[in-house]
Amino acid sequence: MTPDDEETQPLLGPPGGSAPSGRRVFLAAFAAALGPLSFGFALGYSSPAIPSLRRDAPLAPRLDEDAASWFGAIVTLGAASGGVLGGWLVDRAGRKLSLLLCTVPFVVGFAVITAARDLWMLLGGRLLTGLACGIASLVAPVYISEIAYPTVRGLLGSCVQLMVVIGILLAYLAGRVLEWRWLAVLGCVPPSFMLLLMCFMPETPRFLLTQHRRQEAMAAVQFLWGSEQGWEEPPAGAGHQGFHLALLRNPGIYKPFIIGISLMVFQQLSGINAVMFYAETIFEEAKFKDSSLASVIVGIIQVLFTAMAALIMDRAGRRLLLVLSGVVMVFSTSAFGAYFKLTQGGPSNSSHMELLAPISVEPASASLGLAWLAVGSVCLFTAGFAVGWGPIPWLLMSEIFPLHVKGIATGVCVLTNWLMAFLVTKEFSSLMDVLRPYGAFWLASAFCIFSVLFTLSCVPETKGKTLEQITAHFEGR
Repeated sequence: MTPDDEETQPLLGPPGGSAPSGRRVFLAAFAAALGPLSFGFALGYSSPAIPSLRRDAPLAPRLDEDAASWFGAIVTLGAASGGVLGGWLVDRAGRKLSLLLCTVPFVVGFAVITAARDLWMLLGGRLLTGLACGIASLVAPVYISEIAYPTVRGLLGSCVQLMVVIGILLAYLAGRVLEWRWLAVLGCVPPSFMLLLMCFMPETPRFLLTQHRRQEAMAAVQFLWGSEQGWEEPPAGAGHQGFHLALLRNPGIYKPFIIGISLMVFQQLSGINAVMFYAETIFEEAKFKDSSLASVIVGIIQVLFTAMAALIMDRAGRRLLLVLSGVVMVFSTSAFGAYFKLTQGGPSNSSHMELLAPISVEPASASLGLAWLAVGSVCLFTAGFAVGWGPIPWLLMSEIFPLHVKGIATGVCVLTNWLMAFLVTKEFSSLMDVLRPYGAFWLASAFCIFSVLFTLSCVPETKGKTLEQITAHFEGR
């Protein structure tokens, strides 16, 4: 055995030894996941807040159609900036301090919205909460993947997306009883709780090792896992090389880069963000009697199926769930497009919002059947997305990159995700005008087909593997 081989052997404990059984790792993961809960709340906030702001006029800042569009979409621009900042912070300040720092723009942003007297204060507050969303969406998955032992990494990593959808559902439920200012006050609670809890949690052992703080790293492993059994130390110097473009010639770098960025692009091209941002408004235009209740139902479906995905992630594997999720989304978007094709007639100059309302006003059995087709398609799409393409791109992003490029690589992935989210959210209405609703949903269906093919041909299975084994796979070792 060469010295290099010795460096990559498990630091402590025999191969195939018993798995760690520490419970504090779950508490640390929960503390970190309060960041995604906060950013889910920030995402869902616009859906009940826009109707509330309009009802509260003239006491509230005026919100016309264009302003409402920016109010929903500007959070994604802030999040794109937060992804870049988070990629820089996570390698320099560390995973724990980055999570602590992201609580500041969350609380300040919601405080600015609470005190808003004009549109610019509303948009400024949304931009700040978006900045915090970008940092949290990058750092929380990295923190959780680096503290978790392999047998629970899928479960804990999936809890990131679970907390996001719980945050969205919380915003929808609270929006039924609170007006927009008090809803913003409520938004300050999860990040404040996260700040309190994270103060008592350790930094990740892998980051401590890159800072030559080996004794603290071993203490962190002992605290989180209950013992050092099964801990595998990264190869010497793994976290000390900076990123430079020449590294992209290395298959251990460019392969995960392509996979990570592609997963984020396909996730957004499914159209999920356009639906979630404007859920309540879309339901209102579709003539639902209680639009806020309808969006709550969608939120509950997301929570239930994301929780189910988290529970089976480490048994079923990432690839199987991505393929299953993609196939379900293909069928549901195709069916939804068929619903719009059947309910709309020939060419028309109507706006996209008018197109969203079914033409039929008579309670005929045919139109009732079509209405159930639409409701079923939305529910099926939401469930399908929640099982795979919701949680898994974030989980894989935190698993596949080597330690020395993790900050910049995850930053690029998060930037890609949020820029795509902005484009989809902001241009959703224009796409509906150009392609009509059925064309827009059939286009989404085509992207879902491509996502399934990409998964089958390019995405490796990472369940049960250590982060070092995943890196070795891409490097061909």
